[in-house]
Amino acid sequence: MKSVNRQLWQRFLDIAAPYWRSGERWSALGRLALLLLLLLGQTAFAVLLNEQTGEFTSALAARDEHRFWQAILLCLGLLVGAVPTYACYYWVRDTLGNHWRRWLTQRFLLRYFGDRHYYSLNGLAALDNPDQRIAEDINTFTQRSLFFLLILIGATMQLTAFSRVLWGISHTLVYFLVVYAITGTVITLRVYGKPLTGLNFRQLKREADLRYSLVRVREKAESIALYRGEQQELQQIRHRFGLAYDNFRQLIRGQFFLNLFQYGYSMLTIVLPSMLIAERVLSGELEVGMAVRAAGAFTAVLSAVSVVIDNFESLSRFAAGIERLDVFSHQLDGPAGDKRAAGRIESIEGAPQLALERVTLQTPGAERVLVRELSLAVEAGQGLMVVGASGCGKSSLLRAIVGLWDSGSGKILRPHPDEIMFLPQQPYMLLGSLRSQLLYPRQERQVGDQELLALLERVNLPDLAERSGGLDAELDWEKTLSMGEQQRLAFARLLLTQPRYAILDEATSALDLANERWLYQQLMDGQTTLISVGHRSTLLAYHSQVLELDGNGGWQAHVAQGYRFEH
Repeated sequence: MKSVNRQLWQRFLDIAAPYWRSGERWSALGRLALLLLLLLGQTAFAVLLNEQTGEFTSALAARDEHRFWQAILLCLGLLVGAVPTYACYYWVRDTLGNHWRRWLTQRFLLRYFGDRHYYSLNGLAALDNPDQRIAEDINTFTQRSLFFLLILIGATMQLTAFSRVLWGISHTLVYFLVVYAITGTVITLRVYGKPLTGLNFRQLKREADLRYSLVRVREKAESIALYRGEQQELQQIRHRFGLAYDNFRQLIRGQFFLNLFQYGYSMLTIVLPSMLIAERVLSGELEVGMAVRAAGAFTAVLSAVSVVIDNFESLSRFAAGIERLDVFSHQLDGPAGDKRAAGRIESIEGAPQLALERVTLQTPGAERVLVRELSLAVEAGQGLMVVGASGCGKSSLLRAIVGLWDSGSGKILRPHPDEIMFLPQQPYMLLGSLRSQLLYPRQERQVGDQELLALLERVNLPDLAERSGGLDAELDWEKTLSMGEQQRLAFARLLLTQPRYAILDEATSALDLANERWLYQQLMDGQTTLISVGHRSTLLAYHSQVLELDGNGGWQAHVAQGYRFEH
C-alpha cells in the first residue's frame, strides 16, 4: 500500500473514468457544472460575510450605531442567499453521487455475474468479501470522490478569493501562511501517511470478515445446532472480532497522534493572525475590524491550502477503498483472459450431442488429476451414469461438462446451454414465491396456475400450494421444505423446462425408491437424455452407459445392462 501517488491516481481513474465517458456523461457533467456554480456562490458569500463581520466589528469598536446596523442588515441579506445556496449544493452533490453509484454498481454486477465470475472467484484468497466491495466500497468511492473533488475545487476558489483579501491587509501574513501550510502538509504525509492507510485497508477487510462470519451462522444455524457446534463458531467469531478490535486499537492510536497534530496545527490559527498584525492595530494603523477580517481570511486560506492535513484520515480510508475496488476489478477481468490460456479445456457449444474428446480434468489449482484422457459421447436417448467411490471426481466431471470447471486439457462439445439443465444434490431455493421457485431460472415464462398446480402433482407435492398459502406465497423455502420436498420441487423445474439433457448429481438422494422411479420415468417419457451421478443400482435402468472412475485419473466405460456395483 502506498499513500497518494501516481499508482493510486491511476487506479482511481481506471474505476472512475468509464462513468464520465458513458451515455450518462452529459447529465453528470451538467450536475457537476451546477455544483461548480454553487461552489463559486459559496465562496462569494463567504468573502462578503467575512467583510461584513469585520465591518460591524469596527462599527462596534467605533460606537457607530448607524454603521453597525447597516452591516448587520447586509449580513442578514447575504444569509438569505447563502443558506439555500449551501442546501442546494449538498442536494446536487449527493444526487450526482447516487446516480454515479447506481451506474457503477450495475457495471460491477454485470461483470460479476458475467461469465460466472461469481462462481469462479468464490473462495479466491486474493478477493475477500465481494459483497462488501459491491454494496459498500462502491458507495464510499462515489461519495468520497465527489467530496474530495469538490473540496479541492472549493479550496482553490477560496484560496484565490481570500488571498486577495489577505494580501491587501498584510503581506507578512501571506508569506507566513505559505511556509506554515507547506510544513504541516509535509509532516502529515511523511509521518502519518503510510501507517494509517495500511491500517484502514486492513480494518475494512477484517470488519467484512467478521460480518461474513455472523451471516454464515444465520444461514447455517440448523446445521450448527444439530452438531452442537456453537462453541466452535463462537470461538471463530471471537477470533475475527479480536483481529478487527486489535487493528482498530492501532488505528485509534495512530489517529490520536494525528489529531494532536491536526488540532494543534489548526488552533494556532486562532492567535497567529492577531499576533502578526497586533502592532499595526495597537498603533492605530488598522481598525479592529481589519484584524477580524485578517483572521477570517487567514483561516480560510489556511483551510484551502491544508486540505490534505484536514482530511487525511478520510483520505487514507478512501485510498484503502480504491485499492479494494481495483483488486476486485482486475479479478473480474482476469478469469476471462485465463480461459484463453494454455491448460484449459476447450468448450464448444451448439453441438448436436454431448461429447468429450481426450479430456483430462484437474482440480482448479491443478493440484490433482481427476480424470485422464477421457473420450466418450452421450447420444440422444442414450443416458450416462457416472459411478465411483466418494471423492473420485464424479461431481467435478459434471461441473466440467456444464462449463464450471475448465482446468485441464481436451475438448468438450455440448448442446446450447438452454438445452441442458443441472440438478445438484442440494437444490437452490431462491428468495421468493412458490411460483418463482417453479419457474426458476426463467421467470419470464408465462405459465398458468393450473399448469403449475398440475406440475406439483406430477412430482407428488399436490398439497404444497394449499398448505403454503398459494402459488404467490413467499416463505423461507429452504427451512420450510424437507430435503426430499426440495428435490421434488427441483424436478418440477426440470419437467417444466424439458431440456434435451438433464445432469443429475445425486438429485434423488433424499427420495424413496418409489418417488425416484416415478420422477426418472417421467424424464424418460419426455425424451430427456440423462447424465446421472448415483450409488443406487436402481438408476441403471434409465441409462445406457456407465462411466466408472477410480479416483486416480483412470476410468472405464461399461454397458449399463448387466453392470454390477462393487460393495
